[in-house]
Amino acid sequence: MLPLDRLEQITQRFQFLEAKMAGGAEAGEIADLAREYAELKPVVATVEDYRTLLSDIEEAEAMMSDPEMKELAEEELPALKERVPEVEHALRLALLPKDAADARPAILEIRPGTGGDEAALFAGDLLRMYQRYAEAKGWKIEIIDLAESELGGIKEVTANIRGEGVFARMKFESGVHRVQRVPTTESGGRIHTSAATVAVLPEAEDVDIDIPATDIRIDTMRASGAGGQHVNTTDSAVRITHIPTGIVVTSSEKSQHQNRAIAMQVLRTRLYDMERQRAEAERAADRKAQVGSGDRSERIRTYNFPQGRMTDHRINLTLYKLDQVMQGDLDEVIDALIADDQAAKLAESGL
Repeated sequence: MLPLDRLEQITQRFQFLEAKMAGGAEAGEIADLAREYAELKPVVATVEDYRTLLSDIEEAEAMMSDPEMKELAEEELPALKERVPEVEHALRLALLPKDAADARPAILEIRPGTGGDEAALFAGDLLRMYQRYAEAKGWKIEIIDLAESELGGIKEVTANIRGEGVFARMKFESGVHRVQRVPTTESGGRIHTSAATVAVLPEAEDVDIDIPATDIRIDTMRASGAGGQHVNTTDSAVRITHIPTGIVVTSSEKSQHQNRAIAMQVLRTRLYDMERQRAEAERAADRKAQVGSGDRSERIRTYNFPQGRMTDHRINLTLYKLDQVMQGDLDEVIDALIADDQAAKLAESGL
């Protein structure tokens, strides 16, 4: 049985927010009230489902003492009680603390790791996989900065992904992705192992990170467009160096003004992510293990082409549908990672 007093507190808070927004809220607090209201709305809906179910069970049990209603109650009661674990589980999930960044857009960064040219080609495959996944989800993905290798692979890419619940699903992609296959550059038919690193960062808002002008150095560079595709070059590319941390970001769009804004957004996002990781490391210091921590030095997944399988090492999930995965069919693995993360949080919360 879940704590009914806590459920009542949540409902009362929701009703207070509803009344406050209907009248009496100051202009400056509307946005915060609306955000909290939106977060609580699905929780309260689940609370109501739970309360309705308990009430129906109570009524059915009362009907058992009525000879005329007993037969009907005997039919209804087992089905009602059967729903209790399912609704309670849904409510426990709804009560879990939310990651404030889950609803945010994300910055995606992919870099080749060990493996030379083959690693760069694999990095390109990962980018296309995420582009197809974003398209399937109805998200918008925009390349911010792209450096291609001579063989058509990727030396480095930064992209922005916008849409509903982007970071909530994409955050589990951070880490080292390993590929096992026969490279196109290999004449002997031997299987090679290469790797690429993926980082998914929640996009920062202006209010999250304040960057003093004295902490940055801005340089303009001659850019030839994404991947060197444009013949006419301009001095529009922007490189921003954050002096205290040494972080360097670039943007290579046609407009220098636009590049400066994009690069500052990426820098703000990286600094925000550093702060999030520092806070998470402090919270996790006393845990014995972290499952699906998103540590970018952690090998999280292997793509084995000869066997047509993908294995996610964090949850020991193996799917023999590598072709579909590389085409952007990622929901099965991401759903499994979310379920595993929720189970770990439930165990930790004691709900």
